[in-house]
Amino acid sequence: MIKSIYTIRRLYRQKNSMTKVLLVEDNEMNRDMLSRRLERKGYEVLIAIDGAEGVSMGMESKPDIILMDMSLPIIDGWTATQQLKTNPDTTNIPIIALTAHAMGGDREKALAAGCDDYDTKPIDLPRLLSKMANLLKA
Repeated sequence: MIKSIYTIRRLYRQKNSMTKVLLVEDNEMNRDMLSRRLERKGYEVLIAIDGAEGVSMGMESKPDIILMDMSLPIIDGWTATQQLKTNPDTTNIPIIALTAHAMGGDREKALAAGCDDYDTKPIDLPRLLSKMANLLKA
């Protein structure tokens, strides 16, 4: 009995000390692939499938970091980022823009919208994890 109580407490502490990531992604395959890879790395992953849900979940769950697709239905990632960054409750949550659009000026546009960093798809997981670690340390 005592062993099981200690195990439960340890698991509870581990779960509650996990970094919470909000992944805002409308593409089911991208969502599934990235969320599973992040969970294997020890992150707690929350998922929103459009920009409006991303804003709502960001304000409600206060994640440690947000990975924001820029091409989203209902509210695009640019607008969702601006809404989160202008809200005093979520302004300090780091946001990484994720986009398949790697054209000139896209990085600057993402940063101007309030994103703290920018990464392109397909996702290079080690590169993304490095960017996440740097923003979480800051």
